[in-house]
Amino acid sequence: MAEKKTTNSVAAKRNTKKKAKAKAAISHGKAYVQATYNNTIVTLTDLNGNVLGWSSAGSSGFKGPKKATPYAASVVVKNVLDKIAEIGLKEVNVYISGVGQGREGAIRAFNANGVNVLTIKDITPIPHNGCRPPRPRRV
Repeated sequence: MAEKKTTNSVAAKRNTKKKAKAKAAISHGKAYVQATYNNTIVTLTDLNGNVLGWSSAGSSGFKGPKKATPYAASVVVKNVLDKIAEIGLKEVNVYISGVGQGREGAIRAFNANGVNVLTIKDITPIPHNGCRPPRPRRV
């Protein structure tokens, strides 16, 4: 009997909710858009690189080839801005990586949702005659 009481008290201690941290108002940040052929992932950070929020087309409810569309990218941006609405982000520097269709759709979505895009930089890795490319596919 005594064991049950101790386990209940331990469970009660575990279930107590911690106080939410007061999130500081951040007006300027960075937006990283990873647009691949299969998905689009948007991550918002502060200027130091600490992640404020992220979202992807898969987590937004898209499946299969619809994840890489420009519309899915706009929905992803809307979702991530809704997640961090209390922070009050007003301006972003956008860093785009990848060659998917969601590249431009994400940038347009930032403007449509009231976030000012200051700069756009493409950080897609490009080999300078580095590794040997894979063999051509046989279809």
